[in-house]
Amino acid sequence: MCKKNIISAFGIIDDKIYDGIHNRHEYVKQNIVSDTSLKKKEKTEAIKILNEIYDSNKINANSGTKRICENCNQECFATIYCEFCVRNYLKTKFSSWTSNNYGIDILIQKCQMETLLPRNIIEWIPYHKFKNIRFLTKGGFSEIYEADWIDGRYYKWDSKKQQLKRRGKHSVILKKLGNVESENQSWFEEAKSHITISHKWADGIVRCYGLTQNPSNGNYMLVMRKMNIDLRRYLQQNHNQLTWEKRILITFNIIDALDRIHGENAIHRDLHSGNILYDHNYQYFYISDFGFCGPAKRPSKSIYGNLPYIAPEVINGKEYTFKSDIYSIAMLMWEISSGRPPFMNYEYDDYDLTLKIINGFRPKIVPGTPLEYKNLMEQCWDADPLKRPDIITLWIEIKKMYQNTSNLLVTNDNIKVNETKSLKPRGILNTSKLYLFENLPEPRNATKAFHSKLYDFEIPDDNAKNNEEMMLYQNIKRHHLILIGTEIINYGTFIVSKIILIYLYAL
Repeated sequence: MCKKNIISAFGIIDDKIYDGIHNRHEYVKQNIVSDTSLKKKEKTEAIKILNEIYDSNKINANSGTKRICENCNQECFATIYCEFCVRNYLKTKFSSWTSNNYGIDILIQKCQMETLLPRNIIEWIPYHKFKNIRFLTKGGFSEIYEADWIDGRYYKWDSKKQQLKRRGKHSVILKKLGNVESENQSWFEEAKSHITISHKWADGIVRCYGLTQNPSNGNYMLVMRKMNIDLRRYLQQNHNQLTWEKRILITFNIIDALDRIHGENAIHRDLHSGNILYDHNYQYFYISDFGFCGPAKRPSKSIYGNLPYIAPEVINGKEYTFKSDIYSIAMLMWEISSGRPPFMNYEYDDYDLTLKIINGFRPKIVPGTPLEYKNLMEQCWDADPLKRPDIITLWIEIKKMYQNTSNLLVTNDNIKVNETKSLKPRGILNTSKLYLFENLPEPRNATKAFHSKLYDFEIPDDNAKNNEEMMLYQNIKRHHLILIGTEIINYGTFIVSKIILIYLYAL
């Protein structure tokens, strides 16, 4: 509850008045002190957590009042601990561990020498430190396990004993990445991105505790904090009870986390509701699973992701950019407004949906959606990446929206979610996978008429009342002599070869 109150207080800060980490810290502190819902003990604990966050922010920003550490005599920003003492302690342990991979050792050591918080320390964790390892699920090209970490993570600095203290046994998630023999080293890029960003930020990014390796097969694994549920299932279970204030707060949580990722000059590449995870205790959403992983062998022009959330320019063969992530945010905004994944009930195959997305097909706006939210969402899913807002603009607009949103209930009955059916979205749209598309047209935005007529290819009646409809129909057909492609997916010795031929007659 304490951290939930802190997060809530940060969410309502007016950045024009309370600019900078110091003013914001004082504002949140005063909010906690005056919060009548908290008992005295809870306020004390909340302020302790707040001060720890403030210490981390000062170190990260290299700003604020320093003190002389009574142990190492260096000027440090932290007040509850000394960042230099923590780093020196970790440095003395370098010789006691190794991953047997030079790149991983250097990565972990670098993170440890930049430690901001005792509870954010990245480490190499021997596999035998995990017990009761059990398989949970397979998503895309990765496997997810749950395990008990016997020692548990570091959680605080003991100034008297001059050592870090561990929490003790707790559950963690193990995500299989790849192994040293793999031809595709993208697993290392995912590990590097997740570790580098996670160790700097306490909130918004699913906590990564470090790396381990399964000695039986050589697979490296990310060791991550266990969360309760993903956004997709959360919306399915709670959609009919959510106010618009809550929906916009969820959107703000996600955008705030993406702002931190982009601030580190990183692109997520695979944002979808299965990768947004919820912590029930803090009532907060976190981003997970950076989109580097995929099959070890794949065609050079293929893309990897969850189709409804992939930006049209990426589908069309362009590189991922910051604006590609913004498009994915638009799809998440729509999902938050509707309670269901975009195109969940789509009845055709990937290629049909791809052509529609390229030609401007987007989910229908849910009745009752606030105008400001609708406009922002439509800007984010524009076919032209240059017309989408950047993450800073998006962050400012969604925060302003949250601060000004009244507690409105969703009133239209026709968007209520049937939980039994909604728990089983179509398989092709339910997870990230490999796609290969060639010779696609350039992405475009659709007009309302284009939306309604794009894939209605029945020949019009001779007595059609509207000649403009006929002209539009003819024009669409002329522009869709498209897609003669070959998809070859190599999974080791198993090769799937699929010849796709789609053509429309031009008159």
